Amino acid sequence: MIKGKLDATCPGIETVRWHIELQPWASPTPSLNYEALRFLKYISTSQISCEQMNLNSPGGYSETTKKPWSVCLDERFSLIHRIRSKQCRLYSLGLGSDDNQFETSMANSGCEVHRFDPSIKSAHIQEGRHLWYHRLSIDWRDPNPAIAAHKLHSNTKKLGTIMNEFGHQKIDVLKADVESAEWKILENLILEDVVEQIGQLVFEVHIHWPGFEVSGNDSTVVRYWYSLLRELELKDFRLFHTYKDLSKPQMFLKKEAFNASSCYTLSWVNTRWKSQKGIYDV
Repeated sequence: MIKGKLDATCPGIETVRWHIELQPWASPTPSLNYEALRFLKYISTSQISCEQMNLNSPGGYSETTKKPWSVCLDERFSLIHRIRSKQCRLYSLGLGSDDNQFETSMANSGCEVHRFDPSIKSAHIQEGRHLWYHRLSIDWRDPNPAIAAHKLHSNTKKLGTIMNEFGHQKIDVLKADVESAEWKILENLILEDVVEQIGQLVFEVHIHWPGFEVSGNDSTVVRYWYSLLRELELKDFRLFHTYKDLSKPQMFLKKEAFNASSCYTLSWVNTRWKSQKGIYDV
């Protein structure tokens, strides 16, 4: 279901957002150099401090994990309290990755963990008490059954649709490693207000090319990326951790430029999700 906002000019009528609000250009004349420098500075600058990130967490998650999927466990935010009370919920979006240490650790901590991966063999697999695998792919649109080609993708759905089908109103952590589909998925979460139902976001972002269905020249693409992340900030998400993956090619939109990696892992906390006990029990 697409959520809308009440139109002040027409009481009782909801307006639906179809596009994000683009930020002004970084310079008087559109320039890839200025756009790239603004974007890279933005994703490299923490907006809020987090003292407890994974180390000594309840499930024993440690720095030996292949990728630093960092969540904020500070007492002022809800996640650590939800973990302690065995009420937390994690959604993990991926494509055939063998690195599930983070998911296993969170499940061992008592979190309800759902891993969505279209490459698994069975429709649903339960592993232990708290970890489920689902043969589903998260997309930025639902398939249209009236279109024959879409029937081939019946296991592809929007995150909001899956949450409704599972009866989940809130997700404590959304982890995503979706190989360049992250920009359009994030846009969908923002436009349909699904992001407000999420406590923390941990996204791997890829910047060696624009991403699926992201169009425009290079400066326009980077402005779009930056505008998406500013939308998160407007919804009270704050970036608390950035990991620059130096093991990946050092590419920015197919160029070796700006000392950029092609891949970053970014972690945000929804600052509305404070630590009041039970405030987000679902």
